Amino acid sequence: MLYALVEMNRAAMAPLRLQAKATASFWSSSMNPARDTDAGRAIAAAANVFERATRYYGKPEWQIDSTEIDGRSHAVMPVTAWSSPWCQLVHFETAGAPENRPDLIIVAPLSGHYATLLRGTVEAFLPTHNVYITDWTDARMAPIWFGRFDLDDYIDHIQDMLGFLGAGAHVLAVCQPGPPVLAAISMMAEDGSDALPATMTFMGSPIDARRSPTVPNVLAEERSLDWFRSKMIHTVPLPWAGAGRRVYPGFIQLSSFMHMNWDRHVDAQHRFFEHLIEGDEDGAEKHQAFYDEYLSVLDLTEEFYIQTIERVFQKALLAKGEYRYRDQRLVKPEAISSVGLMTVEGELDDISGIGQTQAAHDLCTSIPGALKEDYVQPGVGHYGVFNGSKFRQQIVPRVIKFQQHVTKAR
Repeated sequence: MLYALVEMNRAAMAPLRLQAKATASFWSSSMNPARDTDAGRAIAAAANVFERATRYYGKPEWQIDSTEIDGRSHAVMPVTAWSSPWCQLVHFETAGAPENRPDLIIVAPLSGHYATLLRGTVEAFLPTHNVYITDWTDARMAPIWFGRFDLDDYIDHIQDMLGFLGAGAHVLAVCQPGPPVLAAISMMAEDGSDALPATMTFMGSPIDARRSPTVPNVLAEERSLDWFRSKMIHTVPLPWAGAGRRVYPGFIQLSSFMHMNWDRHVDAQHRFFEHLIEGDEDGAEKHQAFYDEYLSVLDLTEEFYIQTIERVFQKALLAKGEYRYRDQRLVKPEAISSVGLMTVEGELDDISGIGQTQAAHDLCTSIPGALKEDYVQPGVGHYGVFNGSKFRQQIVPRVIKFQQHVTKAR
């Protein structure tokens, strides 16, 4: 019933939201002589804040039109290079770019937000790489005849996409994908696949969630799977295409994340209100750009969410060497010997604590030390591991240098 109630509330708020939008438009119109008065700016600002706080945020656009390579601007066009009902592999075709740029597949997290949350990650690597990214399907948009999608299906998708790209690509897994990406490459290595990547980089990933447990880790361990099924899983209502599908709704994940830093989000809304009153367009636009992305969320299938809670956070099966693909085949990270391994963590990460990503080095015992690197970025939290100025200025150059080193050594 919760999902239906959320949709009913959204519909009930629609008239008020439209009224607020009209009010903001009226009081900010150049035709209104009271536009620049204190009262006019305050009314317009309040109406704007209310409208944005109650609207539905759909899937964002990529908004990447160009990139600069060697001082020249090149047009960028995101196109679908490979697809299944559950994922699109988006390729950022760059007109006139050098043909020798290495392939990079960014594996975006399937944990509540769309792949566009990694827009900054894509932009940072476009000048030097032929960039692809996984764009996962919103479960509320997946008709029930699409069937199941679980953690092992995710692993299958990673293997299929690496097979599509061929040998020598670089893999960058951000947050949640760490364990399934490591599992996929482990099985490919054991099978002697000719599509093995050159390097794999894990950023803020829960490879071993038992290390430096954070609030989400503790919650996952304290609650039973039955609790998660009864409290976190709901049925998609009409008119969504996935009506009848059992999912972990994105709005629950968003609510959880916002309550972890509630004061910060409240302060941000207050600053946004002040920016509007003061006419600070740059400050208001930065706020809008961030929250347009942050408040856009997708749903996860029940089976994917529950398996992730159980296998990654409660039992840490991969970290213990006990993960069995399809409950049969034992996954062996020690089978990887020729793929470079880099791990990146944030000093202040409150989602994936220090050591959780580094655990990959302990599991991949057959990779030579010369093909391994670990880096902890000072002064950043979870988001700063894959976005922001420190990511662009300090993390990206290290990742590129490591990839180049491994490529030469192979």
